[in-house]
Amino acid sequence: MTAHPSHRRNSPANAMTKLERVLATLNHQPVDRCALLEQLSYNSGVIADWTGKSIQSFDFTLDDICEVIRQTCDLAMPPVAPRGTARIEREDGFVVQNDNWTTWHVKRPFTDEHGAAEWLRRLISTFHETSFDAVRAREDHRQYLLSLQSKIGDTVILNYSATWFCYPFDSMGLEIYTFFQLAYPEVLKEFLDTTLVSELRRVHAVADATLSPVILIPEDFATKQGPIFSPDFLHEYHYPYVKRLTEAWHEHGVKVLYHSDGNWKKVIPDLKDCGVDGFYCLEKNCGMDGVELKNQWPDLVWAGSIDGVDLLERGTPDQVKAEVSRQIRESHALETGGFFVASSSEINPPIPPANFRAMVEAVGETRRA
Repeated sequence: MTAHPSHRRNSPANAMTKLERVLATLNHQPVDRCALLEQLSYNSGVIADWTGKSIQSFDFTLDDICEVIRQTCDLAMPPVAPRGTARIEREDGFVVQNDNWTTWHVKRPFTDEHGAAEWLRRLISTFHETSFDAVRAREDHRQYLLSLQSKIGDTVILNYSATWFCYPFDSMGLEIYTFFQLAYPEVLKEFLDTTLVSELRRVHAVADATLSPVILIPEDFATKQGPIFSPDFLHEYHYPYVKRLTEAWHEHGVKVLYHSDGNWKKVIPDLKDCGVDGFYCLEKNCGMDGVELKNQWPDLVWAGSIDGVDLLERGTPDQVKAEVSRQIRESHALETGGFFVASSSEINPPIPPANFRAMVEAVGETRRA
């Protein structure tokens, strides 16, 4: 793979470039230091700390976020500007409430599983009726990534690709969804088939490993106790779609990481069988210990095991540094790759800037001899 022109070497003189470090991590090769992965869109204190600006609340811009990414990350998810606090009524009848760094449904255009099925049927029709211009899609995607790259310097972009598995139950709410999927399994299947075709078409149009060598499939399906859905349900409505999407990205030389919150340890073998290269978001308080998982499954890539609540929100900088260094050493990440340092919950607003800075410094200080 050819390095993007903006991926230049960092000091010291013998350091790997960020791209080299990310690729070595993905390919289970030694690294000079661990690669740092983050989502940095939400913490005004962190953004003020690294930009030197006086920032009140969410009074910062996309360019400010990009500047912090440029200085701190080897691999980063695309930044998101503050959402504001408006309540928005969408054309499809949903009312959503923004709260700067998050959003939630206030009202849905249905009240039961029957209305939900009609809503999803209309959405399926919209997918079928929407034309697709592969050339235009590829150029728009390329220009978006190049524009973002110009703002974040040599940091590598971790882009997204979805199976749309979460979309129905997030939109419906879990209670309505439970009744919906029992009453209308054929509608759910048609929706997942339709959205997969749409996403595969997009993947084959836009995939370019020289612009983004790894993507993230972000689907949430677990609580602290384990997966929300039964094994049979996941084997029918999720895993086949993950497999086909992963295979499509692999055709273009792009690695695939999979994300879910919660404890999904028991389904790691199933997701591995789908072909994914690794996993992001490892919540130790939910039973997902990153060091343990990396050593148990060394052929997979692991990311996101620095506890975002008890440690990053409530700990001290010294505690953060000690834990980051411990995880790097005990995972043997410097010698074997396969391990990105990242928080388990993104750099959310409650995290003190000093703790994020301590994480960055610990990554830089813990190096291979």
